[in-house]
Amino acid sequence: MKDVPRDFAFSVGLEQLVKLYDQRPELVNRAITRLIQDDQELGWSLVVSACRDGQINLGKAAELLNMHELELRDRFIQLGVPLRVGPANLAEAQAEVHALDAWFDVKVV
Repeated sequence: MKDVPRDFAFSVGLEQLVKLYDQRPELVNRAITRLIQDDQELGWSLVVSACRDGQINLGKAAELLNMHELELRDRFIQLGVPLRVGPANLAEAQAEVHALDAWFDVKVV
């Protein structure tokens, strides 16, 4: 395939990738994985963005970046990336309590 024009790749290409994901998720996942592996800056940016948006936690971000969680935490602090520590709201806190309750199989009053 010859070089794709930049405007196609950005607008039409992105839109088509989203549509294709509904039909062939394994194909899109494989392409995105390859893209991230080939471009470390893109991989870093996507993982940091997902972490900032609360889609993944710091531990998962560190795993995806092949870093120790403490190393990534220090790097985030150096770069001024906000760290999400603990639940963001009451509903998340209650969900954590219920998860722990189920884990330990103990009733919480």
